[in-house]
Amino acid sequence: MAKGYWVVCYHAIRDPEALAAYARLAAPAIEAAGGRYLARGTPTVVHEQGIKQRTVLIEFESLAKAVAAHDGAGYQAALKALGDAVHRDLRIIEGLG
Repeated sequence: MAKGYWVVCYHAIRDPEALAAYARLAAPAIEAAGGRYLARGTPTVVHEQGIKQRTVLIEFESLAKAVAAHDGAGYQAALKALGDAVHRDLRIIEGLG
């Protein structure tokens, strides 16, 4: 079964305190759902019109578990705390094989 991944790109952070509150709730919810942080931070190098913005990569056992983690009560509470403090996009993709 192919793994599932969250790829999160932060375009702008308007309220760092709200982002910190989100992180305190999101990390335990993601980990409880089986998520494992593979990378997070600002890219060291960007190419091909890339933007030097905070990026987070999280791995799940399957695509279904990645989707369920996002839709779960714990992560939804974290999103509520985040509000409109950031402009970002979160993509859930299936791994190769």
